[in-house]
Amino acid sequence: MQDATEETTPKEAKVHSLERLVTILLLGVAVSAVLGGGLAFWAGRGDFAAMIWMAGTVPVALSLLVSILRAFFAGRVGVDAIALVSMSGALALGEMLAAIVVAVMYAGGTVLEDFAVARAERDLRGLVDRAPRVAHLVGADGVRDVPVDDVNPGDVVLVKAGEVVPVDGTVEDTTAVIDESALTGEPIPVNRPPGASVLSGTVNAGASFRITARATANESAYAGIIRMVSSAQTAKAPFIRAADRFAIILLPVTLLVAGLAWYLSGDPLRGLAVLVVATPCPLILAAPVAFIGGVSRAARRGILIKGGGPLEALAQVRTVLFDKTGTLTLGGARMIAIETAPEMSEDHVLGLAASLDQASHHVVAEAIVDAARQRKLSLSMPQDVVEAQGEGISGTIGGQAVRVGSQAFALGDQVLQGWSAHALRRAQLRSSLAVFVAVDGAGIGAILMGDEIRSDASRTIRALRAKDVTRIVMLTGDRADTAQSIGTALSVDEVLAERTPAQKVQSVADEQSRAATVMVGDGINDAPALAAASVGIAMGVRGASAASQAADVVILVDQIDRVADAIGIARRTRKIALQSMTVGLSLSGIAMIAAAFGWLTPVQGALTQEAIDVAVILNALRTLVPGRVTRRVGLTPARLAGLRTEHKNMEPALDRLSDIADILDVADAKAAKNLISEANGIVSEELLAHERSDETGVFAEVRPFLSDDQQLIPLSRTHDEIKELSGQLSEMSDAVESQNLESHLIGDAQRVIETLVTLCRIHNAQEEDIYDSVAAE
Repeated sequence: MQDATEETTPKEAKVHSLERLVTILLLGVAVSAVLGGGLAFWAGRGDFAAMIWMAGTVPVALSLLVSILRAFFAGRVGVDAIALVSMSGALALGEMLAAIVVAVMYAGGTVLEDFAVARAERDLRGLVDRAPRVAHLVGADGVRDVPVDDVNPGDVVLVKAGEVVPVDGTVEDTTAVIDESALTGEPIPVNRPPGASVLSGTVNAGASFRITARATANESAYAGIIRMVSSAQTAKAPFIRAADRFAIILLPVTLLVAGLAWYLSGDPLRGLAVLVVATPCPLILAAPVAFIGGVSRAARRGILIKGGGPLEALAQVRTVLFDKTGTLTLGGARMIAIETAPEMSEDHVLGLAASLDQASHHVVAEAIVDAARQRKLSLSMPQDVVEAQGEGISGTIGGQAVRVGSQAFALGDQVLQGWSAHALRRAQLRSSLAVFVAVDGAGIGAILMGDEIRSDASRTIRALRAKDVTRIVMLTGDRADTAQSIGTALSVDEVLAERTPAQKVQSVADEQSRAATVMVGDGINDAPALAAASVGIAMGVRGASAASQAADVVILVDQIDRVADAIGIARRTRKIALQSMTVGLSLSGIAMIAAAFGWLTPVQGALTQEAIDVAVILNALRTLVPGRVTRRVGLTPARLAGLRTEHKNMEPALDRLSDIADILDVADAKAAKNLISEANGIVSEELLAHERSDETGVFAEVRPFLSDDQQLIPLSRTHDEIKELSGQLSEMSDAVESQNLESHLIGDAQRVIETLVTLCRIHNAQEEDIYDSVAAE
C-alpha cells in the first residue's frame, strides 16, 4: 500500500495513475467474486462458491505480495503484511469467505485511501496544474508561441484575455485588469497601469496586454509558490513518522496475539480472526491524510505551509514574535502633516508634490498622490521627469523646476533653519519620513509621511491569545520609542527594539529556549530570524525572496490575521490526526481481544475492521473543512461599516490636533492662544460629541451581543479619561484668554493635546475590535 506522503515526481505520475487503476480493478474483481460466490452458495453449490471466492482472493494477495516485496527492498516494512498473512491463512484453512472479505477490505481500503489523499491534495494540485506552459513571445516577425521556460528577462510577452500571466513582468502598453485571487485570495480584480509590475500566476481579467519579462519562469513568483506546494505535498511530519514506526511494532504484536489465541484455544480460526481484525492499513494512513488535509485547508485561506513538519510544529507553538514594519504595521506610508515655508499654503505644497509624483510608482509617491486626491486638489501633468532611485523625483510643472524627495535631494547643501529644521525635528520625534518640496531650488515645504498599525493587528493579537499563545513579542530594528508606542497600543508582552538581523536571531534563540516559537516577518533582514525559529512565517509572496525561501509558512494574502488562522488550522489538524489514531487503534485492539476469545469469526472480524478503517479515514478528512461554528446574530455589515466610517471621519480632526501640538513649539503668544482655543473647539465639538454618542447610543446597541458587559467597562473608563483631559484643555483655553500666556501653560496644553490624540486613536481601535467581535456571521 503506497505511503500517502511518498514523494511523487512528474515522471512517476503515470505509474501511480496505473497503480490506482489496477487497485480499482482488483476491488472490482473481489466484489464480483463476493457476489458470484454468494449466488452460487444460494443456489446450493457451496463447493463452486468457495472456488469463486478463492479466485477473487488470489489476484489481490499476489498484488499485495508484490507491493510488500517492493517496499521491503526499498527499506520499508509495514503492517500490510498482516493482510497478506490473513488472506493466506484463510485460504490455507479453507475459510474462503473470510479470505475474500479480507481481500475486499484491503482493496476497498486502498481505493478509499487513494480517494482521501486525492481529495485532500486537490486544492494544492489545482494550484500546480494551472501553471502556464506556453508564452506568446512578441518579436520582429510577429507573435509566436514558445515554451514558457524559453522566456528571458527583457522579452516582450503578449498576455491574452483570460490567460495566466506566464512570468513576472512590467505592463507595457495599456492598463491591465488583473485577477490576483490565486496569489492573494482577494476576489476583486485590480488595475495595473503601464509601468506597473504583474506577477506570474495571476490572471488577465480584461483585454490583452503586453509585458516586458523581469525574470525567467523558474525565477518568477508562481514558480516559487509551486516549489512550496511540492514541498507541502511531500514532506513528512514527525507525527506521521512516529505513526509509521508504531505500525512496524504492530506487526509482531499482532502475530504474537494471533499465535497465543490459536495455542491457548487449540482453534486456528481464532488466530485467523485476530489477524483479520488487525489489518489497519487505512488506519495508519489516517495521520498523513489528516495532515495533507490541513495543508490543503490552509492553502484555501491563502496560507502555504511547506509540509507536515511545519504544520505539526505550528500546532505546538506558545510564543509568537512579530517584526514591526510591514508586519504589524502596513509598511507603507500615510501623510500625517505638512510643514510649509512662510506664506506658503499646505494645499500648494501638496499639489505640486502630488503633480510630480504622478510619474512615480514609489509607495511614498503614491501615498502623496492619494492624499492630494482626498483633498480634491487639481493636479498638473509634469514634464521632463527624472527619478533618482531612493532619493526623489524632479521635473517641470508650469514652467517651474520642482524637486520632491529627501533633504539632500530637494534642498542640496542648504542649512536647515526655521520651518525646515522644525519639519525635520517633527519627523524625528514621530519616527516619520520628511519629504521636502523645492521650487527653482528654494524649499517651500515638507510633507511628513508615517507608517500605521494594521487595522487587523489588534484583532490578531487577541485571536492568538484565544488559541493559547502565552507570549507575544514585537521584535524590530526600529527606534525604541516608536516601537514601544506601537507595542503598548497592541498590548504585546514585550518590545525588543533597535535589533540588528544578528540580534534578532539571538532573540529568537532566547525565546526558543523557553518554548516553541513562531517568527513573523516580511523583509530580507527578517530571513535569518525566520530560519532560526521553530516556524518562520513570511508575510506576502515575494517570489524567490530570502524571506519566503527561509520561511516554513508563506501568507499570500496581505492580512496579518492569517497567522492566527494558520495556528488554529494546525492545532485542529494535529488534534484530529491524534484522535483518528488513538480511537482507531483502540477499537482495533478491542476487536482483536474479542476475536481472540472467539466472540468474532474471521468474516465478522473483517467486516468490523473495515468499518473501523472507513470511519477513521473519514474522520481524518474533517481537516479539509472548518470546525463547527455557531452562527450568531449581531451588527449587520452595513452598521459595522457605518461605525468604522464615524471613526474615519474623526481622522482629520485628530490630524489637526497633532499639527497644533507640533506648531505650539514655535508659535508666538498670540498664535499660541488661537491654536489652543482652536484645539479646545475641536475637542468639544467633535471628540466629546462622538464619545457621548457612543455612551448613549452605540454601547446600548452593542451590549445585547456581548457575552459579558465587563467588556465595555474599559471603553467607558477611556471616555472618562478623555472627558477629564478635555476639561483640562478647556480650563487652559479660558486661562490664556484672560491672562498673559506663560511658556509652561503652552507646554501643558501641548501635552494634553498629544495625549488626547494618542488616547482617541487607541480607543477607536479598541472599539472597532469590540464591533468586529459582535458582527453578524
